[in-house]
Amino acid sequence: MKIIPAIDIIGGKCVRLTQGNYGQCKIYSANPLEMARLFEEAGLDRLHLVDLDGAKASGVVNWAVLETICKHTRLSVDFGGGVKTDEDMRRVFEAGADYACVGSIAQTNPEQTAEWLEKYGYERVIIGADVWNTKVCIQGWKKVTDTTIFQLIESYRGRWMERLSACIGNYFAFIRRFG
Repeated sequence: MKIIPAIDIIGGKCVRLTQGNYGQCKIYSANPLEMARLFEEAGLDRLHLVDLDGAKASGVVNWAVLETICKHTRLSVDFGGGVKTDEDMRRVFEAGADYACVGSIAQTNPEQTAEWLEKYGYERVIIGADVWNTKVCIQGWKKVTDTTIFQLIESYRGRWMERLSACIGNYFAFIRRFG
């Protein structure tokens, strides 16, 4: 079993939303680097870092947090939230992340996602999905689509069946339960 802690970022701070509601945001720490180091000191070697500002804005916002954690820890970071362009993907990896997690764009632009899977590697691009009552949510949990999580999985499995098992992971956040 592999434990992968997550840090969600809003305004450069570690937060948790209640059921994806940006109006119900609890700040856990003003220092994401300190939190990442605590995970590292506890013996963990991986971190899922989510730019909630970026997810909501449809463009990465918290580059400095990503760069700082990658530079000052040995954690293997997977980063998501607002990754929408080729430039975003390039910057995620240049900042030091080992993996990029794409969510909304995997739902809205599967062709772009397929290009990234080919270009950066199936083992480095993670398809993530936020789910409300089995429906995939996009844009930082702000829009519920008509696509079920099962349909999304099947759409990618159908296209890249031979490569799907090579993917290192898929993240599914069930909003109602986990926030």
